[in-house]
Amino acid sequence: MTTSTRGASKAPAVLVLEDGRIFRGRAYGAVGETFGEAVFSTGMTGYQETLTDPSYDRQIVVATAPQIGNTGWNDEDDESSRIWVSGYVVRDPARVPSNWRAKRSLDDELVAQNIVGISGIDTRALTRHLRERGSMRSGIFSGEALGTDAALVEKVQAQPAMKGLSLYEEVATKEAYVVPAIGEKKFTVAAIDLGIKGMTPHRMAERGIEVHVLPATATEDDVYAVAPDGVFFSNGPGDPATAEGPVALMTAVLARRTPLFGICFGNQILGRALGFGTYKLKYGHRGINQPVQDRTTGKVEVTAHNHGFAVDAPLDKVSETPFGRAEVSHVCLNDQVVEGLQLLDQPAFSVQYHPEAAAGPHDAAYLFDRFVTLMEGQRA
Repeated sequence: MTTSTRGASKAPAVLVLEDGRIFRGRAYGAVGETFGEAVFSTGMTGYQETLTDPSYDRQIVVATAPQIGNTGWNDEDDESSRIWVSGYVVRDPARVPSNWRAKRSLDDELVAQNIVGISGIDTRALTRHLRERGSMRSGIFSGEALGTDAALVEKVQAQPAMKGLSLYEEVATKEAYVVPAIGEKKFTVAAIDLGIKGMTPHRMAERGIEVHVLPATATEDDVYAVAPDGVFFSNGPGDPATAEGPVALMTAVLARRTPLFGICFGNQILGRALGFGTYKLKYGHRGINQPVQDRTTGKVEVTAHNHGFAVDAPLDKVSETPFGRAEVSHVCLNDQVVEGLQLLDQPAFSVQYHPEAAAGPHDAAYLFDRFVTLMEGQRA
């Protein structure tokens, strides 16, 4: 939730955490008040893709890189139609952007889209605090929204926690649309939009896939009306424990043995469909430098993440599920969190991170090829 007005970026501002910790700085972007879960992202680049990622809905994002805004804002790198973060926290904003593609400054874009931010605070201290205490409710206040510390803490504590929030329908498309294959069309995929990033269907289109992006409320009939060779479940925000509709739809897809690929929220949905639980991580994984091991090959990949929830599945054994045997295919080397699942008796797999690499490394791009291989095998 955000209320804001245009104002001078030098105005005093405060970031207030639900545990009473307060950071004082200057307004950055719009002036006013905003609320969300405070989380940190460790990417040194790619802030435009981060800010426009629908998975950041209702979150105030802390940039751990000290200097933000150097490359300005362009018209090519948005991952959706708008900025989704509730607020933005930076240490040293660029005074002047410098990039040949820049159309305006980051500050100008935040103002234009009414995103309240704060600059000039010790983001290292804030990040360490969130690592120790966990992601938590927070608020940014500037201009007329400023008040006594006690009153601002009370406002923050009155906000809903992320656990238990259902947000995927809030960010998903309301109308189906098609991303055509680039070059020869080889396959048709029904992609369930739970907060999809624009680069994801593009990566599939590059591989000759015509992608039918469907709303989060799509039914089994809607999916199979496009005669899909495969079904894809996207990333998205909120608590996967609330996603009863997507879980029911994925269960129906698995029952038909249609090749299936899920990422991020889609990985959590697959976990639930297979009978595993999900849980909230203390501070989550967010950034473009997370080490993950593909246990099927032994290869270690540097990957892009944005998730605060994870699947609770055993790492040390193959599990029996209603759809055959399943195993954990990928694991985070920092904390042993489940980063991927695969079925052994039918064509379905998922990962908890972002192989479309927008922004981020390209180590995991092969996963789209793995999806293509599943569809080729099913067709054969």
